[in-house]
Amino acid sequence: MTSTIDAPTLAHLQTWQGQSEVLEDLITPAPLRALSATLDRDDPTPVMGTELPALWHWLFFLPHHRQSEIGPDGHAKRGGFLPPVPLPRRMWAGGRLQWHAPLRVGDEVKRTSTIASVTHKAGRSGDLLFVLVQHEVHNAHGLCLSEAHDIVYRPPAQASDPVPAPVAASQIAAWQRDITPDDVLLFRYSALTFNGHRIHYDRKYVTEVEGYPGLIVHGPLIATLLVDLVRRHTDRPIRRFDFKALRPTFECADGRALRVSGQPSADGSQVQLWAQDAEGWLTMQATAELA
Repeated sequence: MTSTIDAPTLAHLQTWQGQSEVLEDLITPAPLRALSATLDRDDPTPVMGTELPALWHWLFFLPHHRQSEIGPDGHAKRGGFLPPVPLPRRMWAGGRLQWHAPLRVGDEVKRTSTIASVTHKAGRSGDLLFVLVQHEVHNAHGLCLSEAHDIVYRPPAQASDPVPAPVAASQIAAWQRDITPDDVLLFRYSALTFNGHRIHYDRKYVTEVEGYPGLIVHGPLIATLLVDLVRRHTDRPIRRFDFKALRPTFECADGRALRVSGQPSADGSQVQLWAQDAEGWLTMQATAELA
């Protein structure tokens, strides 16, 4: 396959390295109530001072691009804070997060985001472009959260693309929960995170344009479900969370389940986590370090 990321193009994209943006927000209770309902939790009503659960900061600092700025995939058009990568398929590939202090309802917060690196790799199905974004979230008392966010861009799907061999997920775990990621769950999470990416709600687009077999479950939603599994089994706060998406997870419109599993260490200080799709294939791996 002919490369679309030649040396001059890569050099241009790498001029985005070091670019930063700063967003400010207020931690309010309404998004917490909505995500709690979406995750099928029976949480107490959040009030001033309620601590934000791990990963729920993704409900804030949302993109607010004008409708005229939206591209054909439902994301903002390329070339703003993120580099204008000439590859159409964009996915959240993973991340690494460390909490230094809690975020709470009522906090005025600021997130500084920086493009740390733009790297290219020639994959079996063509170009892969990786963008690493570093986030730091502060409240009035200082740094609360450091986050590394991995984004991968891929070429259009081709019938001749090699399909990586799937890996069977382990069925042995101390903790397990089954969730049906139907189109309603995907729509609600898209709405909560103001995520216009059409792969999560537009079946015609995702199958006919991007070449996937169905709606794709958000990577951040799967990561949130893994953290939610930890919260259902222990009150110990998460201090570090690393996760990596291994293959796309698709909707289960026929009622089959996405399964999240967890295996705590002997001393309870760490939990190995993973998600499997309806076929039993491993789709995400993660590690949570507990306080």
